[in-house]
Amino acid sequence: MLLNVHVKDLALIEDVDVCFDEGLNVLTGETGAGKSIIIGSIGVALGAKAGKDLIRQGAEYALVELVFQVESEETLEKLKAFDVDVEDGQIIISRRISNGKSLIKINGQTITASVLKEISGLLIDVHGQRDYESLVHTQKHLDILDSFAGDETGKLKEKVASLYKEYKGIENKLLEFSKDEEQRAKDLAFYEFQYKEISDAALVLGEDEELEEEFKKMTYGQKIAEAMGIAYNAMSSDEGAATMVGVALKELSQISSLDSKLADMYDTISSIDALCYDISKEMSSYMDKLDFDEERVDYVSKRLDTINKLKLKHGKTLKDIIEKGQWLEEQINALSNYDEARKSLEKEMAQALDKLEAASLELSNKRKKAAIALEKDITKALIDLNFLEVKFKADFSRSKDYTLKGIDVMEFMISTNPGEDIKPLAKIASGGELSRIMLGLKAVLAKKDAVDTLIFDEIDTGISGKTAGMVADKMSAISNEHQVICITHLPQIASHGDNHYLIEKQVKDNHTFTDIRKLNNEESVNELARMLGGTVITEAALSNARELKKLAGKE
Repeated sequence: MLLNVHVKDLALIEDVDVCFDEGLNVLTGETGAGKSIIIGSIGVALGAKAGKDLIRQGAEYALVELVFQVESEETLEKLKAFDVDVEDGQIIISRRISNGKSLIKINGQTITASVLKEISGLLIDVHGQRDYESLVHTQKHLDILDSFAGDETGKLKEKVASLYKEYKGIENKLLEFSKDEEQRAKDLAFYEFQYKEISDAALVLGEDEELEEEFKKMTYGQKIAEAMGIAYNAMSSDEGAATMVGVALKELSQISSLDSKLADMYDTISSIDALCYDISKEMSSYMDKLDFDEERVDYVSKRLDTINKLKLKHGKTLKDIIEKGQWLEEQINALSNYDEARKSLEKEMAQALDKLEAASLELSNKRKKAAIALEKDITKALIDLNFLEVKFKADFSRSKDYTLKGIDVMEFMISTNPGEDIKPLAKIASGGELSRIMLGLKAVLAKKDAVDTLIFDEIDTGISGKTAGMVADKMSAISNEHQVICITHLPQIASHGDNHYLIEKQVKDNHTFTDIRKLNNEESVNELARMLGGTVITEAALSNARELKKLAGKE
């Protein structure tokens, strides 16, 4: 349920904070008072386009914040999938707009517009004039039927979509077999050449690093040998460091017992003597290995050249090149066994098609069964909305190709007047009829719709009189299952409101702004009287207003 809407510095709104409640919440006001701005603000918070021109003149930024209370365990579980931290079932969606940029947060966590769209779809359903008009687009009709059918078609739709993707994947593989014989021969020759090049190299993972290290030693071998020779002589010659340390050690050994300090010196030089011996031995061993074999030098150089050429052509690493070789081998096998592979894929495709056909037929049958119940329920709902004699039917045909949604093409057909033939909804319904049909659909879907809050904008377009009263009754019935927020200019609908809000345009300090406030019962009666009587509120208008509220059970 939508608990609160806070809007700051958006369009004509300076600072609005309004709390909504359960049941039917009606919003009324003079034409041009800014009713559409209030609903538009909710749309902005839910991800609608919002440019910097929406920021109120003189303000640095605009802010819209919605507070929802979620009770449904199913909805809470779905929200967890988006890593939304839901404490006590409360969801706060905020959107700040500045310089054409938006910052969207849910419970303080920054999210993207695409994630917002998915999350808001779990919380609220907004219906405006465009949504009513969308009923003329037949592609929407199947989605409405599936929403009505619920679990009856839900799992089957997932199965059909999965089988369709599998079928299309095989079909795409088969397209590779449409190459002509000459092109296939060229591809085979090219793949075989590349594969032989990689295969002949007999690559071993890690060998390039070892060879590069060895080649570096070979490249700088002479420089290393010269430096090592000088260093070794400095350590081990007759006048080298090791010899001189040995002389010092010999002399100290004769006197070390005479003084403790001499003993310490002897121990230190003894350690140095041992280190000199060890390093001289290590240097000698290293120099012995500096005698490189010319054949080895030539092998390492050529091997590295081969590896680097393969890297340029097939991948940056040896792992990439080896994997490329494996892929080439698969392509060679497929092209070499062209007929067998094609026949195998054709068999696989036929099996996939059988599965897809069976699942699509099962889904279609489920839909047709659900359509019978939908036709019955919508017919009754439309009669309740003052369609004198209505015929409503879901007309099925089979699509030319398989789709993610199966094989069904479905269009709503309707007749709204006695003696009229049933025809496509798009060719029959007027604007006012479309809004009533949408309301009828929502009334039917209300018991199955998990979304708690419904917003209706311009639901009363093109209706009046008795029909307006019947629309009001239907909206009141929907509000028993969902929280309903409705903008209306009809007193018949407004009188059914459990909560009545007035939207007004005011001028302060030469600045125009839109405000909204909740009305008490007496204020609601006065607003209904204004809607009934115009600018002058008469006693007759007030009496009629009270009668409307009484008839609606709100007085």
